Amino acid sequence: MLLLFPLLEEVRQSLALRTVTRTLGWTYRQHLRKIPGMKKVRSSRAPKTVDEYLAGVPQPARSTLLKVRAAIRSAAPTEATEGISYGIPMFKHKGVLVWFAAFANHCSFFPSAAVIAQFQKELKAFRTSKGTVQFPVDKPLPADLVKEMVKARLAQFETKKRP
Repeated sequence: MLLLFPLLEEVRQSLALRTVTRTLGWTYRQHLRKIPGMKKVRSSRAPKTVDEYLAGVPQPARSTLLKVRAAIRSAAPTEATEGISYGIPMFKHKGVLVWFAAFANHCSFFPSAAVIAQFQKELKAFRTSKGTVQFPVDKPLPADLVKEMVKARLAQFETKKRP
């Protein structure tokens, strides 16, 4: 019976966390993996622009994301627009071009699975998954690599047949 009390306490805390999450509607829902210095934002005050998002990101991740943003902007067409999608910054041109974001222990760049597969050799120094490139918060992806991946993503839109 004594062994059940810690388990029951863990379940109670989990349920309480879900209740608080539903009630308050936090944007950054993973309270156990907080980003040090990240400002908690209620969903009603969730960032609506990329500048608002970046203002809530602590240094050095903010300066890293600013460099990635500048590289994306230089490679993207002038008609491309910035916005927030899934709570993180993105560039849009004929669909979502790329996303980028800061997390607790890393920053991420989300070009697409096909682009990551295309640049597998260049990305060996970074942690990758199907659609994500992860890099340290204090060391941005090389600007030339970001530009090439954005151009590859644009090429995907051009070759994709749309009705």
